[in-house]
Amino acid sequence: MNICVIGTGYVGLVTGAIFSDLGNEVICVDLNPAKVEMLNRGEMPIYEPGLEEIVLRNATEKRLTFTTELEGAVKFAEVIFICVGTPPLPNGDPDMQYISSAAASIGKALNGYKVVVNKSTVPVGTGNLVREIIEANRIGDTEFDVVSNPEFLREGSAIKDTLEPDRIVIGAPHQTAAMKLIELYSPLERPMLITDVASAEMIKYASNAFLATKISFINAVANICEAVGADVQQVIKGMGSDNRIGRAFLNAGLGYGGSCFPKDSSALLRTAEKHGYEFSLMKAVMDVNAMQPILFVNRLRKAVGGSFKGKTIGMLGLAFKPNTDDMRDAKSVEIIKILQDEGATVKAYDPIAMENTQKIYPDLCYSKNSYDAARETDAVIVVTEWNEFKQLNMERLKSLMKTPVLFDGRNIYDPVQMRRLGFDYHSIGRKMRE
Repeated sequence: MNICVIGTGYVGLVTGAIFSDLGNEVICVDLNPAKVEMLNRGEMPIYEPGLEEIVLRNATEKRLTFTTELEGAVKFAEVIFICVGTPPLPNGDPDMQYISSAAASIGKALNGYKVVVNKSTVPVGTGNLVREIIEANRIGDTEFDVVSNPEFLREGSAIKDTLEPDRIVIGAPHQTAAMKLIELYSPLERPMLITDVASAEMIKYASNAFLATKISFINAVANICEAVGADVQQVIKGMGSDNRIGRAFLNAGLGYGGSCFPKDSSALLRTAEKHGYEFSLMKAVMDVNAMQPILFVNRLRKAVGGSFKGKTIGMLGLAFKPNTDDMRDAKSVEIIKILQDEGATVKAYDPIAMENTQKIYPDLCYSKNSYDAARETDAVIVVTEWNEFKQLNMERLKSLMKTPVLFDGRNIYDPVQMRRLGFDYHSIGRKMRE
């Protein structure tokens, strides 16, 4: 099948790479010439395990190409995926300008029946918006359909999530349009859910908002555990063993970040507000998430003597999660700002994300490894749970620190072991046990 993918971010690039690997002819379009040139050189604009190999293989075999010329790509394709960004506006609404621009360009280039697929995360009603924009820009009465096919990719495991999704959601106006997507996805042999367009759009927002709710709920429980002397890890085991609840996303820590959960929670809240529903639960979820790094920093401040002025803090991890270089809504960004504003020097290390962090904090002290980040520090904080941090020689780490204060924002170390090694150890919602 001939496919056009508009946008080469996480979703677009992974979508184009996987569909080409399944034997389709794919043209990926991006309006940024520098990005297209980079991809044509075989260089990846994002870090995602396994992606580079798939892109290079299919580019070499001429099944996957990159261009800035949208018109030709639309004319070539049977199915057109819109995978552009919908960043949040200051009021929480998603910015729809890139969706609207893509739809207008598609309309002008229509040369026969196409299935236009919204894969970007968009509010309910976007299918109608895209249809109206295409109709307003097309020449003649060329037929087309607009389908919603939300993505459920996790950064760091996007390839696996695309090849082995829990479900494939296809929101279509009628069977003909749905069958085109069913045919395209059939090689994956995964469960498919066929719905109307509006329901598919809501499924995406509702799914991410529910996962955000689980994270904020367990973080609130962790804060109570600290107050009453309970251990959140034991609570998680007890809760997660209940099949009605499940263990996934019950991880106490600094809260959720990244490109999806914060944006999608805000967008769902705004959708509710626009339709007269007071979604107080979603507001509470967002409030808990906003407070979590602040509570963490408040505890850190107390542990280093009540002030960050003149203190040196080592930071392990910068990306919002492991196996990605994505800094969008990363908790490290918030924490660094507080520390620097209050006079601390921050020494940071991340295996992948330091280059992207430098665009935000060019004056940060970047370290060559974890041990370098810990040298002569008043405290070390773990912000991202990279696997390499779990395997550190903690005795060596402690010997390099000025004072052995360790704040574990992701609960990756054993509290008893850290205390036996001589650390003043702090985690999220866990008590010391012998």
